[in-house]
Amino acid sequence: MTNFLNRKIAAGKARIAVIGLGYVGLPLAVNFAKKGFQVFGLDKDTDRVANVNKKVSYILDIPSKELAEVVGNGRLRAETEFEVLKTADVIIICVPTPLKRKYTPDITYIVSAVRTIRRFLKKNMLIVLESTTYPGTTEELIKPELEKSGLKAEKDFFLAFSPERIDPGNPKYDVTRIPKIVGGLSAASGELTQLLYQKIIRQVHLVSSARAAEMTKLLENTFRIINIGWVNEVAMMCHKLGIDVWEIIEAAKTKPFGFMPFYPGLGVGGHCIPDDPLYLYWKAKHHGFSSKFIKLSADINSNMPRYVADCLAGILGKKKKRLSGARLLIVGVTYKKDVKDLRKSPPLKLIEILQGKGARVEYYDPIIPYLDIGGIRLSSIKLSETLLSRYDCIIIATDHTRVDYKDILKHGRLIYDIRNVYAGVRSNKVVKF
Repeated sequence: MTNFLNRKIAAGKARIAVIGLGYVGLPLAVNFAKKGFQVFGLDKDTDRVANVNKKVSYILDIPSKELAEVVGNGRLRAETEFEVLKTADVIIICVPTPLKRKYTPDITYIVSAVRTIRRFLKKNMLIVLESTTYPGTTEELIKPELEKSGLKAEKDFFLAFSPERIDPGNPKYDVTRIPKIVGGLSAASGELTQLLYQKIIRQVHLVSSARAAEMTKLLENTFRIINIGWVNEVAMMCHKLGIDVWEIIEAAKTKPFGFMPFYPGLGVGGHCIPDDPLYLYWKAKHHGFSSKFIKLSADINSNMPRYVADCLAGILGKKKKRLSGARLLIVGVTYKKDVKDLRKSPPLKLIEILQGKGARVEYYDPIIPYLDIGGIRLSSIKLSETLLSRYDCIIIATDHTRVDYKDILKHGRLIYDIRNVYAGVRSNKVVKF
């Protein structure tokens, strides 16, 4: 059985279905299609499916030209109907895994996808989960669910986990250049999955099990949330001590070993970093272990917008102004530089908090034309000298290549800079942590 599927993958003849055409699924689908595989992209979002088939990309990392090439030659087709799964040899699951209350993973999308796959499961099929989740999901949840079909994992079909490592908007590391981790339910599943991804990715690292691959992803993202939480705590500490945290970070960076710079900001955004470590926190608690680092870091980061709002109230108070009624401009609302992604973006939480305190908040972001926050629709303003001079405070929340910060510094009366990556704008008008 292994040899049959092995030969099909090696020859580029395996038919691949990708469930979920978001930031993870679409790049995978396009790159497999570019290598000559027949790929079917499946998504319940009719707009996504229509855009793929119209050759219009909605993902920053996939130019419409690349999409048009593989759709035009018939190598990639998008569908909303899942019957096409019965013709697939490989199915890759790339659905979201949000959090419920009390840090509980919401695996609804994974379960739904797996139950759909079960209807079309056949012998010699490889199923790969890419959705980030807690250790044990592949073995404890997906395997039993698929085996309700009557087929047995590792005897009739193969099952593996390979965590996504997409970095949206990073031109240096697209999906083909980021080393890939794979772990199978058995050695055979792991080796098949490694062979599959080697077709599009330069380096594929095989670990001993699906559980090890699941844990690897959570270690990576937990490392980041803890270090971001730590540097945000340092920022608040330096603020109290009257020390410039940016100067401290730049000085520490001169050490050629044993230090990696992280930068203070409004917290963490996107799908991965705010949620993924909490899957591990939740799973560990079920085994009688409480991870204090994860919980503390998550709490510090989630509290940063409120901390910044309090800082703004203090800054305005020194100018004999109240936060209630103050005219404020937020510059940059995405969670990451030049990436059109608002998922859990901390500036949105800051705007909501400031609105709740009675501030008159507007925003400027060249790639986000409008927002809907708490039922209030906001549109990105058009920058002008006259308009900038009217604000009581301008808050630089995220960095953008297309923003002329010199213009803002020149015309704004008071600037509060909380960008995640400090871009070197220095002025005695800038108030930093």
